[in-house]
Amino acid sequence: MTSFTALIDGKTDAYGVYFPDLPGCTAMGATLEELIVNAAEAMRDWVDVTVERGGAIPEPRPIEALLADTEVHEDIVAGRALLRSVPLVRHSGRPAKANLSIDSGILAAIDAEAKRRNDIPLDSALGNPDWERSAADGHADIPDEDDD
Repeated sequence: MTSFTALIDGKTDAYGVYFPDLPGCTAMGATLEELIVNAAEAMRDWVDVTVERGGAIPEPRPIEALLADTEVHEDIVAGRALLRSVPLVRHSGRPAKANLSIDSGILAAIDAEAKRRNDIPLDSALGNPDWERSAADGHADIPDEDDD
């Protein structure tokens, strides 16, 4: 998965972020948590629009290269910005069916984040009331439609 480095600045109730490798890609948020969510959405939208217009998506620079960038270096040294890696998650527009087994701790973290973001259980967020899950073994089983 590709991640881009974001520079975060601001203060409580007024945070901003920009991506040095994605010109013009910025976002804002009242909290750092909201800022990161908005930054990921802005980055995805920036990439989608760039691709739609026939542009190329730049490769993210390594941290060492970013720190060698005068503007980035000055913002960090002056205490005006913090670095944060933000993963690029693009919507494919295609549903994917998956039966998977994952660590129960990872499943619990996914459930907690889904609940925090939506304040609804993950199974409801997925729109599948038949979702069966066993936190004990970390196995998530989404039944086939014809398993009735």
